[in-house]
Amino acid sequence: QVQLVESGGGLVQAGGSLRLSCAASGRTFSLYSMGWFRQAPGKEREFVAAIARTTGPTYYADSVKGRFTISTDNAENTMYLQMNGLKPEDTAVYYCAGRSGPPRFLQREYSYWGQGTQVTVSS
Repeated sequence: QVQLVESGGGLVQAGGSLRLSCAASGRTFSLYSMGWFRQAPGKEREFVAAIARTTGPTYYADSVKGRFTISTDNAENTMYLQMNGLKPEDTAVYYCAGRSGPPRFLQREYSYWGQGTQVTVSS
């Protein structure tokens, strides 16, 4: 099993920045890819970004491209999401996820999930 724990959420003004972290533990060798998803109130959970941990290709939703950067520190088994130029519409609970295959955009493709961290962007 793999355990994922997010941190770094909070309240920020529009235009500000936050960095989310996702610490993995357990059978981390089984994690080929990791991703970030988010869920705003009253909306379905949506894809934000994904990365292949060792080979490094990254993928982003159009809504965050150019503003968010996903990265990993494999020595620390940690994934990050640097969020710049935050907008009120970025307000959501952000979840990290992991899977044993290549990066995917659909949440059902991910086997492991964190508990989520709240990001609130005020206007």
